[in-house]
Amino acid sequence: MTIDITIRAAHTSDLPEIYDLVVALAVYEKEPNSVQTTLEDYKRLFAQGLFEALVAAHDGKIIGMALYNMAFSTWKGKMLFLEDFIVQEPYRKTGIGQRLFDKLLEVAKAKGCTRLRWMVLDWNEPAIRFYEKNKAVLHKDWWIGDMAP
Repeated sequence: MTIDITIRAAHTSDLPEIYDLVVALAVYEKEPNSVQTTLEDYKRLFAQGLFEALVAAHDGKIIGMALYNMAFSTWKGKMLFLEDFIVQEPYRKTGIGQRLFDKLLEVAKAKGCTRLRWMVLDWNEPAIRFYEKNKAVLHKDWWIGDMAP
């Protein structure tokens, strides 16, 4: 199935649809009650430049996105961290995710990053296959630390 889409940098006006995709991803990841941020948080933090996103749009509606921010590795230098990456269910397996990912790699190169980094759940086989298809190295020996200050 070929779908006419546009992949572009997100604008402030896209944030409600991006937020909805984040909530949908949390549901998919079996964490429906974990989203503590609000749309107002997104608007404020996006305006501050804390994060950016690419969106895939079809007929004026956002059907996928890659939300990212800059990061630093003491071993690798400047990195782009992919926080959330999702394509709505009806549009999966159409190549949209690949196009978003390819564009994200272009963004990372343009920003002078040495790495693109993300996390993937160990049970998310479709995502793991996608990343492996793209020749990504998935580090299975590091645990993620997380806590509120």
